Amino acid sequence: MQLYNPPSKENWTGRKSKDQLYLHEKIECKSISAFVASSKSFAILGYSCDQGVHRNKGRVGAKEGPKVIRQALAKMPNHLAIETKLFDVGDIYCIDDQLEVAQSQLSKTVNQLLDKNVLPILIGGGHDIAYGHFNGIKQHLLNQNKRPNIGIINFDAHFDLREDSSGANSGTPFFQIANENDPFHYLCLGIRKDANDKILFETAQELDVTYVDRNTFRIQFAKEINTWIRAFMEKVDYLYVTIDLDGFSSAFAPGVSAPSPMGFSPDIVLESLETIIASGKLISIDIAEMNPKYDIDNNTAKLAASLIHKVLHSEFA
Repeated sequence: MQLYNPPSKENWTGRKSKDQLYLHEKIECKSISAFVASSKSFAILGYSCDQGVHRNKGRVGAKEGPKVIRQALAKMPNHLAIETKLFDVGDIYCIDDQLEVAQSQLSKTVNQLLDKNVLPILIGGGHDIAYGHFNGIKQHLLNQNKRPNIGIINFDAHFDLREDSSGANSGTPFFQIANENDPFHYLCLGIRKDANDKILFETAQELDVTYVDRNTFRIQFAKEINTWIRAFMEKVDYLYVTIDLDGFSSAFAPGVSAPSPMGFSPDIVLESLETIIASGKLISIDIAEMNPKYDIDNNTAKLAASLIHKVLHSEFA
């Protein structure tokens, strides 16, 4: 497979037990073509690429994100049922400036994973992961003769709706998706005015994007936020969730390309995820912009791992 590295058990170490008490003991490292899923299965796929961040004039380093997220997740406790399968299926990576090639390969790989009836959990890597990820979901549904009525829920400070006339980057994925899909269902949670220029707000309005700004995206407004999420979910058949770590306050996520102390807190994201997962419409999820070069005490990696832990141990599992 082009631009693909198989998984390594070296990324999965921690305390040892006799009863699979930790996720490093539960995980199965399998190449994409080699594993067989059960009725309840998860597959972790890395996107080792920060070329989109580089093109977007951000701080590079996110291509090392998948490794450190795995290392943090490995040490966490395992509460999964014995019959639930957890796979690490390796990484898609980027060579030089071949971002579009990496995104295309990511799309094909997501399609393959969904064909195996697993819930893909992608870890990155720049937020350009979203374009390849979405297209993989879309292609899978088309192959199954299903209507690709996909809703995107993005936890992020940024719309990532920059126009792509000069090429794709980590700030363009949802603009690209919008131009290729009608209708375009996009809900963005945590938007900040100090992180988006007025043209991006105008673009969001033109594309009928639903968003909740950071001032409202707080745990004290959880009831209202969940109402808005449910209203959005009613319009779609499938949900693709993407979590940009730079949406969190740098108090929780210093290890990102664009940190800010003005970001949101983990509690409201966890509360929102419960609502999303309970809908039964979640088809795939990713976590983007993990940049270990700027992390402090692995806090951002641990945050990303805890979010994955939440998904793994939801009612879905």
